[in-house]
Amino acid sequence: MKKLLLAFSIAAIVAAANLALAAEDEGFRPLFNGKDLKGWRLRNPKGHNSWTVEQGGVLKNTVNPGEHGTDLVTDQKFWNFTVKYEYMVPDRSNSGFYLRGRHEIQIFGDYASGKPSLSGNGAIYNVKEPSEFASKPGDQWQTCEATIVGNKITVVLNGKKIHDEVECKKATGSEIDAKINEPGPIFLQGDHGTVSFRNIMIKELPKE
Repeated sequence: MKKLLLAFSIAAIVAAANLALAAEDEGFRPLFNGKDLKGWRLRNPKGHNSWTVEQGGVLKNTVNPGEHGTDLVTDQKFWNFTVKYEYMVPDRSNSGFYLRGRHEIQIFGDYASGKPSLSGNGAIYNVKEPSEFASKPGDQWQTCEATIVGNKITVVLNGKKIHDEVECKKATGSEIDAKINEPGPIFLQGDHGTVSFRNIMIKELPKE
């Protein structure tokens, strides 16, 4: 049994490494190195650090009932870019992936609902619901690719294009600041619920 588990672990690590290499060939580079939090910081330095790096290059935020975690923010700021990431969100758990620290792509364990909403998984939070329901169950990894150019956002969730150049001229809530015409960081919402990330990659695009 131990040999079988070891084989699975090695296979997962090799697969993740191959995916990272393929992404780099397309002009993407990793935002999370899979080993530690280099390049990231807590949004509130005095907040509870609920983030851990687990085997296989997984970044996990664990928020127990009655607790609050802390958002995780990149040191670097970005303007136009495409970002790819994978996440696993337990049923009813709540998180978010913020573009420039101001525009939230909602992460929510809503598979049981079976329908999109303004606060559902993949929504541009409180701005635009997904064009179709694309969520997976809470025990499965989900894939997301988000592009922001100027104030337009395109999102592909689990292989389905759910937003196509949606204009977003305002911060969507819990933002770093309201300076939407300036570069900003990536931030991962950590104060609401448990969520895991892996293979977070970015490709910067020309500024128009």
